[in-house]
Amino acid sequence: MTATPTAVIVLVTTPNADAAASIARTLVEEGLAACGNVIPGVRSIYRWEGKVHDEAEALLVLKTERRLVPELKLRLQEIHPYQVPELLVLPVDDGLGPYLDWVAASVRPA
Repeated sequence: MTATPTAVIVLVTTPNADAAASIARTLVEEGLAACGNVIPGVRSIYRWEGKVHDEAEALLVLKTERRLVPELKLRLQEIHPYQVPELLVLPVDDGLGPYLDWVAASVRPA
């Protein structure tokens, strides 16, 4: 198993599953993420520009390496349809060694 996981989970909401899939494909093809899971049917209730909104969205769950997060943030802002996209980075404290090794091998080399 990888001694110290450097993998992170990145959460991104999108207007729909097609947008999430397009973003995931771009980030995986560019080596900024190893994998993207599209979870349709998310209901988001949030405040934006002084109003409370209640809308259907899709959640994109990305797996990548912490070292790629700065570049992923920049790229996401270029390709995401929202003015201010959600991007939350969660640390991976532990996991199955071969899976963590796969994440590391599936993104751009350091």
